[in-house]
Amino acid sequence: MAAECDIVGGRPGPEAKSHFFVISLLAPLLETLLDARIYDLWNILEVPSNKTVLELVDSSNCTSRRCLSNVLIDKNLLSQPQNDSCTQEVRVPILEYQTLEVNTKQLHLLILLQASIEWEDPELAWDTSVYKFDEVILPVDKIWTPELFVTNAITSTLKHSSANVLVYSNGTVKDNLIINAEVNCEVNLFNYPFAYDVCPVAVQAWGTDKCGTTLKFGDLILTDNSHGDWQTVDAELQKKRDDRNYIHVELKLKSTNPFLTLMLPSYLIIFVDIVSFALPLRGGGRNAFKVTLVLSFTLFINILNSQLPGDSECSPIIRPHFCICLIFLVVSMVVSMLTTRLSLEGQLVFCCWSKGSAPKITENKEQNEDEETKADISTIQPNGSENSQILRKVAKYLETHETNEAEKERQHKFADMLDKTFFWIYFLGGLGYLVIMTVIMLNYKCEVNHFDFWHN
Repeated sequence: MAAECDIVGGRPGPEAKSHFFVISLLAPLLETLLDARIYDLWNILEVPSNKTVLELVDSSNCTSRRCLSNVLIDKNLLSQPQNDSCTQEVRVPILEYQTLEVNTKQLHLLILLQASIEWEDPELAWDTSVYKFDEVILPVDKIWTPELFVTNAITSTLKHSSANVLVYSNGTVKDNLIINAEVNCEVNLFNYPFAYDVCPVAVQAWGTDKCGTTLKFGDLILTDNSHGDWQTVDAELQKKRDDRNYIHVELKLKSTNPFLTLMLPSYLIIFVDIVSFALPLRGGGRNAFKVTLVLSFTLFINILNSQLPGDSECSPIIRPHFCICLIFLVVSMVVSMLTTRLSLEGQLVFCCWSKGSAPKITENKEQNEDEETKADISTIQPNGSENSQILRKVAKYLETHETNEAEKERQHKFADMLDKTFFWIYFLGGLGYLVIMTVIMLNYKCEVNHFDFWHN
């Protein structure tokens, strides 16, 4: 003890003084080295103010799916994956198409598209030796997702079928989209109610100046192909150009309902009008019946005007068909009225002093003379000369009456002949018109440019 610390009167010995001297020399150097080590360690362990060192230590050792998801979310990859070609290919392995409604008034097509899409984002890939999972779920709004739209749509809404997407370890991302669109489709309604036409639904992704997104389609599935009066016959994917994809939709109108409510009544009214020629020419019953038919058909057109399709590039031929049917009915009514007058009056001249008035005046005069003669006979006893005069007057009266009756019969036969002639003309013309109109509605094809929304 005396060798280590020789204290004499409370003072250190020679060896203690030498140890203190060495320590005093090394102290500044040790202090400098210690400060540098602490600073480097702080830089390594530095974390945001809202985190603790304990959280950092725990997260560095976390390899669960949620930890992997948080790591990918923290990358904040909200822009399109960038590569040398400036384009991103998006695959659409399955695309489902459904026609919801065909608006024949405004010529709009309401559709529903459901697309399964997938694409590659290398920056979302991870090392499976660190994270032992092949897939992870991410929120759809935390990464970039492609947008599909309908080019020829008037209105369109796009939404994700789920709030999450599925990401694989190689960077493949899978998502599902739902598109509701109202497409401006110039449906050919010329043959209505036997309308049949195609309507393109252009499906594209954003792209400009050789940059953007390209679509690669797989299978197209047609679902629920019948809605209302229209039926979706077929739907297939086609191209106008490499960057112009569209769904070729074939539409057909179910003709049963519009035929029964529109076409058949017009045919039956024409048929009844033809049969009405069997009614007597005289008496006015036929004319009243034909007037009723004309008024009924006019009211029928006004009531069903709301059901008729709107005008388009190929206007529906059913509109002029109704007009022609109305013309047929009006002509038949007018001819029937004229032949009735011809049968009764013997002429078609409408004036105050007609030829038919002369026989009536002569007949009235002879009737007055006959009455005077009868009065003379009743007051005066006739002699031989007076008897002969009366007999002559009676004979003349009977002769005039027979002549008038013969003339009326001749007029009636002439009017009846004209009426029968017009009947056969009307019958053959009406039957031929209905046959020709039906053939045109079934077979004629009006051409419509459905791709005018693509200008070049």
